[in-house]
Amino acid sequence: MKVISSIIVVILLLCGGALWFIAGGSLNEYVKTQIETVGHQVTEQNVTVSQVDIQLAKGAGSIYGLNLPNPSQYNYPNAFTLGEITLDINIESLIEEPIVLDAIVIQKPEAFVEFTKEGNANIKELIDTIGKNLPKSQAEEAPSTKAEPKIAIKKVILAGTALSMDLSALGNKEHQATLPDITLTNIGGEQGLPASQLGSVIIKEALSEIWRHTKKVQKEKLKDKAKEKIKEKAKEKLSELFN
Repeated sequence: MKVISSIIVVILLLCGGALWFIAGGSLNEYVKTQIETVGHQVTEQNVTVSQVDIQLAKGAGSIYGLNLPNPSQYNYPNAFTLGEITLDINIESLIEEPIVLDAIVIQKPEAFVEFTKEGNANIKELIDTIGKNLPKSQAEEAPSTKAEPKIAIKKVILAGTALSMDLSALGNKEHQATLPDITLTNIGGEQGLPASQLGSVIIKEALSEIWRHTKKVQKEKLKDKAKEKIKEKAKEKLSELFN
C-alpha cells in the first residue's frame, strides 16, 4: 500500500518522495505539489495534501491532511486518510550522507478497506497499481541532473490506525476496529537508501503489516457471523421439535 499510503497508507511511499525534495532544499507549497504529483503517478489516484510545514532549522516537518482516494468502483471515497505526519530530522546529518530521520510518526491514520464478492479488496488493487508503477531497478528510474541523496530512517510509527472494513459483498456488514501501533525500524540500514527506493521499501513493509492485521480482523468477523448462523439454525431446529 509495496502498499498502502502512508498508504495508509501509500503515505509512506510519498514520504520517501517528499524527503527527496526536502533534501534538495524545496519547501512547503512545492513539497505539497510534488507529493500530490508523485502520488498520482504511482497510485493513479488524485492524491491531495492540505498543508506542508517544513522547518529544517528546527529539524522538524509536518504534512497535514493527506488523502488517497479509492479506485472508482469502490464505495468508500478514500482508501487512506492521514491527519498529520511529523518528521523528526537529524540536523547534523544534513551535511553528510546518509541524511538521518530519527522518526516519522503518522497520527490519526484511517484505512478504509472494502472487499468484493470475489474476495479482492481496494487495498490489494492499490498495492498492485503501485507495484506496476514503481521502477523495478535503478536503470528504469527517470534521469536526474542532481545526485540523489541517501536517507536512513530510525523508525516509522503508524499510531493506532482506525480501520473501517466493509464485508457487505461477502454477506456480512461494515466493521470498525483500531489496529495496534505499527513500528518499522532501521529503514535503509547504516548506508541509507536513495529516496526513490526508500519509499517502496517502507510501503512494502508497512502495508504488509496493515494487510496482515486487516485479514486477521476479517477472519474474526466472518467467524463470528458463521457462529451466529449456526445458533440461528439450532434455534429453528429446537422450535420445530417443540411445536
